[in-house]
Amino acid sequence: MALTGTVSSPQALGRLLQQARLSQGLSQQQVAAQLGISQGYVSELESGKTSLALTRVFDIMRLTGMTLQAEIPEGSTDA
Repeated sequence: MALTGTVSSPQALGRLLQQARLSQGLSQQQVAAQLGISQGYVSELESGKTSLALTRVFDIMRLTGMTLQAEIPEGSTDA
């Protein structure tokens, strides 16, 4: 059964990204290496560190009444 969650803030997005990574059995280092980014950046995303662009996205979502749902597959490593 997949996990689902509402994405309403950078912090909620970060928690869901972390859950998705963990459900796939991946470390932050593995994600970073596969994407060509630093492990620190993965950590910042998962901790919900905000950026101006991301803040604006969530502002627009709130203004327009948009909701975003995420579904985290359970244990599938098909990437």
